[in-house]
Amino acid sequence: MDTRTAHTPAPAGSPSSLVVVLGRTSGTGTGTLGGKAARLSELIEAGLPVPPAFCLTTGLFDLFLRETGLGAEIRAAEARDADPGTIRELITAGELPEPLARTILAAYADLGRPRVAVRSSACREDSAAQSFAGQHDTVLDVSGDQDLLAAVKVCWASLWSDRAAAYRDGTGPAGSIAVVVQEMIQADVSGVLFTVDPVGARPNRLVVEACCGLGEGLVSGRVSSDFFVVDDRTLEVIEEHVRYKVTKCAPLAPGRIGMTKVDAADRDAPCLTREQLGVLAGLAVEVREHYGTEQDIEWAMRDGTLHLLQARPVTTRPPDPAATDGERSPYLTRQSDAVRHGTLWSRMDIGEIFVGLMSPLGLSFAQYYQRNVHGDCAAALGVRDTGDVGLQMGFFQGHVYLNISYTAYLLGQCLPTRDQRHFTKRFVSEEVDLAAYRNPFGTFPGGMEDLLSTVHWVRATATEMVSMKHRAGEMAGSRLYEFDRARRLDLTRMSRRELDAELGRYLGFFHDAHVGYMPYYINAFGFYGVLTELCAKWLGADGENLQNRIKTDMSSLRTVASAQEVWGVARAAKARPRVLEIINESPLDEIEERLRRDPEGRAFWDAQVEPFLRANGTRGRQEMELTHPRWIDDPSYIFQMIRRYAADGISVDDIMGRSRARAEGDGRAVLEKLPPHQRKVLETVISMYSLCSELRETTRMSMITSIWLVRNVVYEVGRRLVAEGVLHSLDEVAFLEFEDVRSYLAGGATEREAFSRAELDERRRLHEYHNRLPEPPLTFVGEHDITLAVRPAADGTRLEGLGSSPGRIVGRARIVEDLVWQADEFQPGEVLVTRYTDASWTPLFAIAGAVVTDIGSMLSHSSIVSREFNVPSVVNTKHATQRINTGDMVVVDGDTGVVEVVEG
Repeated sequence: MDTRTAHTPAPAGSPSSLVVVLGRTSGTGTGTLGGKAARLSELIEAGLPVPPAFCLTTGLFDLFLRETGLGAEIRAAEARDADPGTIRELITAGELPEPLARTILAAYADLGRPRVAVRSSACREDSAAQSFAGQHDTVLDVSGDQDLLAAVKVCWASLWSDRAAAYRDGTGPAGSIAVVVQEMIQADVSGVLFTVDPVGARPNRLVVEACCGLGEGLVSGRVSSDFFVVDDRTLEVIEEHVRYKVTKCAPLAPGRIGMTKVDAADRDAPCLTREQLGVLAGLAVEVREHYGTEQDIEWAMRDGTLHLLQARPVTTRPPDPAATDGERSPYLTRQSDAVRHGTLWSRMDIGEIFVGLMSPLGLSFAQYYQRNVHGDCAAALGVRDTGDVGLQMGFFQGHVYLNISYTAYLLGQCLPTRDQRHFTKRFVSEEVDLAAYRNPFGTFPGGMEDLLSTVHWVRATATEMVSMKHRAGEMAGSRLYEFDRARRLDLTRMSRRELDAELGRYLGFFHDAHVGYMPYYINAFGFYGVLTELCAKWLGADGENLQNRIKTDMSSLRTVASAQEVWGVARAAKARPRVLEIINESPLDEIEERLRRDPEGRAFWDAQVEPFLRANGTRGRQEMELTHPRWIDDPSYIFQMIRRYAADGISVDDIMGRSRARAEGDGRAVLEKLPPHQRKVLETVISMYSLCSELRETTRMSMITSIWLVRNVVYEVGRRLVAEGVLHSLDEVAFLEFEDVRSYLAGGATEREAFSRAELDERRRLHEYHNRLPEPPLTFVGEHDITLAVRPAADGTRLEGLGSSPGRIVGRARIVEDLVWQADEFQPGEVLVTRYTDASWTPLFAIAGAVVTDIGSMLSHSSIVSREFNVPSVVNTKHATQRINTGDMVVVDGDTGVVEVVEG
């Protein structure tokens, strides 16, 4: 571009004077360039590596409004408080006057006509007071004259985007906007760097998050990222957390950005070398010194060269370090020192649905459950005094914990758990030694209180034994009724009042489903405990793990049955070549539509997929977490497993048959050694455990479906909030508070009044902070100081965990971080290595050689299903996903609980 356009005054109204090359804008302020362009220009002038760019100034935008007459129309629309969408349409539909278009394209030609990123640069953007980050539009990977002109109008129109309007609500009119046209960096690695820890606030720490591909994947939260901390004095890396990275954001076709897979060799490797991190940190320190204030910097790397894409002041003040480091107890309210320091907390075996880190929405929904449901669940067990529900659960660094001490105290009212040890020992991992533990709540009062509680429990238990089969049948029927009803409804057509009534209905079903489920869960748990103790007492060594081998055939477990049913759908697809062709060759997100359009595919869908989804579709990973789609919402995982199963020759019936035959044979042989009366007692206990387990799995689907129903309403609210600009995207539903959603539906406040942008951003920051912390322990007493957590040695090759399913195999490891994207990669016989599993992972167990998890216990999902499929399993290794790489040859010993890498 001719440099004179940046320095030489042009005739009044001349478009050429209103386009400037960044880096040649001395004396030109944010009122002309907008915040983003002004700062990029300053960085270029300071000699920092910023991709070349030019700016269409606010004056050019104002000239466009004048010459097209749109300025008067927009002012009139703003005066009558018109919908922002109306203004956006006026701009995007308007024709660029020929002199303006010619000027823009001339600047593009002078840049060399590369592929470019077209970015909005509003006047108040990237200021010290408000960042406006993400409020205005960016169009990536633009090429060609017409596409460039269209992208410019999109950026101009985004001054009136719903989210920008919500962000500046009450702070004045929209003002004007500039646009940056910058050479597109097709990044190998991208990320953000904060020159101050935005959450922890510890000094001298530069915080770096890095992902494969374009940074948009990181900003939207759709990809995994590596986390680094660099000391700003020495530029040395002092902390590193490398995550397994499955997907990245990248150009899929000219002008089309989307998700694709990370190359296998890059998945468990750091995005940046320590040398590259040092260079990046040095640039960040230069930027901070240039501005004299802390900075939030976006960067990208291509072919080993670093580029700075944006820098803005850090507009939020980190919390007091003492407050952050002081989060050591799951209690939400102040307790006495004895209670605070003596409580036993556990997240072992609490229904699988609470496993793992939860979003702010998931945590707030769990708290709703605690306040409104959990106490009634205790009452359903025959507990007369259900105590203080606020003490029964706790929340620690994004995880849900059960207060074992208080629960054991309350269950002291019930005969089987009068001795608290019967309950407590089921929830303790090897991190905790119970020898010195004393319940700070003591034991439940004796005397008349004890007598009344015992009589109450006996009556409740007798009623439960009589009615449990009938109630399970009613729960199964009501589940299908509510499921079918929900699929017929169109929530998008409901008023807010109608949606509120629907949520009330679903929460009522949620309550009843959980209360109805709890007795089956606890009774199965109790009979399993009795079985364990009797086997140990009467059978000695012969009884070791017998209780795990004779828990009835696996078809009684709904989670295992779902894998069998997936296999059945795969066999049906394999019998229809046209159907299998569509499933194998279509993009995952297009399979459903293509099947429904094809006559043979539609018949297959109706005959096979619909019945499967009706029976299993409300399953998903981490089911109490509302942000995770269920199989019926996104059947991609099911299609992945159909591909995998259809390509494999092993029959799931054969696997199940072998497991069942082994269990039955072992059970009969051992039981025959017992005297008749002992054999009869054990057979009765086994029978009751089997019955309760079967009813538990049947009614569990009611519980899971009730959560899906609630999720549907929450996401309908989320869609409305996106439309109003309160949320940037549906991804931000994760940062809502469940009680805010309920209040909004029940009240008259507008969307912008009901949901605070500042609170959403604060929840996001806290969630990101929790996400980068080491995994908290399964169980601990009192408080846990995360700063004392010990990281594994970098060269360790041996892991000791809990052997939860017997057997010893050698196989290639595969780290699985994302089920949907990796199900098709998993090969039969490979060792599944992951952080944890829940019911949605079951279909992979049918083809796994072994299972290794970071967390878990003998009764966690991965352990139970591994035993049912006769697959060796080691759980609670703590660091397997960090110490083992995909492709490593590993030995998994499910008897000793040892996992060893024997060949890298």
